[in-house]
Amino acid sequence: MRGVNRVMLIGNLGKDPDVQFLEGNIAVAKFPLATTETFKDRTGKLVSQTEWHTVVLWRGLAELAHKYLHKGSLVYIEGRLKTRSWEDKEGIRKFATEVVGDNLIMLDKRTGDGLHGSHGADTGAEPFNSGELPPIGEPADDLPF
Repeated sequence: MRGVNRVMLIGNLGKDPDVQFLEGNIAVAKFPLATTETFKDRTGKLVSQTEWHTVVLWRGLAELAHKYLHKGSLVYIEGRLKTRSWEDKEGIRKFATEVVGDNLIMLDKRTGDGLHGSHGADTGAEPFNSGELPPIGEPADDLPF
């Protein structure tokens, strides 16, 4: 039987993407992503728990992240888990588990210039408008009603 390695996350960037270009001009972006769950405990008090994930994007997605994402950006990331290991300077083996993204959707609200907002506190859950519909709040003259 085949295994399944899929991860779907919605969260905010903890810092601006760190983008590097490898041999052959291949872009790779890396950034921390915070996902927060809120629930009520036994006493009815709201409790928030935040998990931090390391996200790695390659090629076109890395360039997109470099151009449009910043600390606080709200994004949907879909990808797979990848664990890598290495030895540090003292010869101690280290491990890191990362989310290698293959799908990215920017969820920040759009601003008047058609791009995503530049404020990290913007946590609106409206998906980025692909151009098929007018942005929210703008009239659409060709609607039949």
